[in-house]
Amino acid sequence: MYAGDKDIDRAVEQLALQLPGPLRPLARVAYDYRWSWSPDGAATFGRIDPGRWQRCGANPLRLLTEVQRARLEQAAADADFVRQVERLAQELQADRQRPCCPGAASAAHPVAFCCAEFGVHGSLPIYSGGLGVLAGDILKEASDLALPMVGVGLLYRTGYFHQRIDVSGMQHEYWLDADPERLPIVQVTGAGGQPLTVTVPVDDEDLAVQVWRVDVGRVPLYLLDTDLPQNGAVGRWVTSRLYESNRAIRLAQYAVLGIGGVRALQALGIEPAVYHLNEGHPALGVFELLAQVRARRPDVGDDAAWQQVREQVVFTTHTPVAAGNETYARDEVLAMLGRIADASGDRERFLALGRIDPADAAQPSGMTALALRCSRGANAVSRRHGQVARGMWQPLFPGRAPEGVPINHVTNGVHVPTWLQGPMRELLDRYLGPGWLSRADQPETWAPVDDIPAAELWAARCAAREQLVGMVSRRAIGDRLRRGDPLDYASAGGVGFDAGRLTIGFARRLATYKRLHLVGLMPERAVALVGGARPVQFVFAGKAHPNDHEAKEVVRRLFELKRAPGVARRVAFLEDYGIPLAGQLVSGCDVWVNLPRPPLEASGTSGMKSVLGGGLQLS
Repeated sequence: MYAGDKDIDRAVEQLALQLPGPLRPLARVAYDYRWSWSPDGAATFGRIDPGRWQRCGANPLRLLTEVQRARLEQAAADADFVRQVERLAQELQADRQRPCCPGAASAAHPVAFCCAEFGVHGSLPIYSGGLGVLAGDILKEASDLALPMVGVGLLYRTGYFHQRIDVSGMQHEYWLDADPERLPIVQVTGAGGQPLTVTVPVDDEDLAVQVWRVDVGRVPLYLLDTDLPQNGAVGRWVTSRLYESNRAIRLAQYAVLGIGGVRALQALGIEPAVYHLNEGHPALGVFELLAQVRARRPDVGDDAAWQQVREQVVFTTHTPVAAGNETYARDEVLAMLGRIADASGDRERFLALGRIDPADAAQPSGMTALALRCSRGANAVSRRHGQVARGMWQPLFPGRAPEGVPINHVTNGVHVPTWLQGPMRELLDRYLGPGWLSRADQPETWAPVDDIPAAELWAARCAAREQLVGMVSRRAIGDRLRRGDPLDYASAGGVGFDAGRLTIGFARRLATYKRLHLVGLMPERAVALVGGARPVQFVFAGKAHPNDHEAKEVVRRLFELKRAPGVARRVAFLEDYGIPLAGQLVSGCDVWVNLPRPPLEASGTSGMKSVLGGGLQLS
């Protein structure tokens, strides 16, 4: 039992009343994203109305409330479909009834996994890229393992930006409001049925923060939101956009996520066994933990109190890139977080904990340094990244050689049931036996792959490519027409892609260190690859941060080749990259291109997703 259970139950009951009797079990399914990694989950909702399912972005709540009543009645009269609904609902219920796995965490004291973004599903727009998708995968895997965990994040009312590319190849951004009432989430209530809120001191305002809950299988994800009428206009904006460009707002977000996250869990009656800070964004929460220690034990000295805080915290650092470890000048920090600094009891120590050299008052402060200093353990996300991180943060540990810096590594992974899709999933299900996904970490589970005929493996690879080519052909025409491209160029994208041709994919966040520009560094060679007797075809996708003008320029330069021979028919840049598109690309591309500039790529999980479908890696 977790806080918000009754609120989820109430929402499920209200939705069920809108459905025909035989379909009412779908109400419970719709409010638990576990359906998204069940083999029949998406197909079940899609059968009700395939067109509406696509138009509502695979959001089950929107589907069930927007679809015509006649469609629901028709589905309820289909005995085979009703049995499918019942199987899906029973699968969810059985999963919930499993006992928790034994360990240091328990249902009474779960792991609190704190992160700035969570990529659970495309219909929940609170993610941007790899960090968020990894965080979503971790929640799903925790659910599969029956590991007691709760997630803590922010509910961004406009999420991350959407992307449009113009005819010249220049990226343009726009944002869409996400209405919480149209998402499968609920507002958590407290005593008397009133919305539960906590306050966070930011600038000169005590921000009121409300709490929402979304279920990711057995794991509740609590999302904090400042869009409340009692807050000022700036305060309401704090949780509006993910990776907001305004530096002061970003600091306010860190306060809400860190301080507000710890306070919210306390208000929810949740006492974590450990706080896992996934990247530095939630690090300010250590000051609220310090306040709790002092409230419990006012006699404890300062050093002993900080040691108790460290015992409650672990930290994962995800990137050596400066943008992921940004720092703030003294005046910036104190302008937004001055009252938090005062509450800690020592402004100078507050600032010093985030500096490389605590004694240098001229140095800026950052969340990564703060998290490293205030955690009992820290890890990087691959063996190579561990080496880089130890060298990068060695100045925090004077007197130690880089190899002695206390940063371990735990290699990133991907949630197999989410990312293994389509024909390859069907093939492996046939050969690896019932329940093989729960044994995917055991080498012997994969031994039967040796017995799969090569012809069947190749047929699955070709079928996945065929599905991808169909999607690319449709998307390429639409994207080009929206840009205003000439009809001949737009039409070429719909007829030129061939399901029998080697398909190469490059799709990720378009940071310059990921080096998309290498594909077109020698234009004549790039054009030759898509021409000749045995041409290949390319699919590109990805977003550049609104402030990353160099990354935008990389895409624009690629577009300069679009009128070269063969390019219109065999090269596509698909707009608005996100989880739904990523799933199709990693499943269907034959070759996945990874070109990061060493050592800036910490792990890179898109390649892990690609190999699940039999994709080859080019790096």
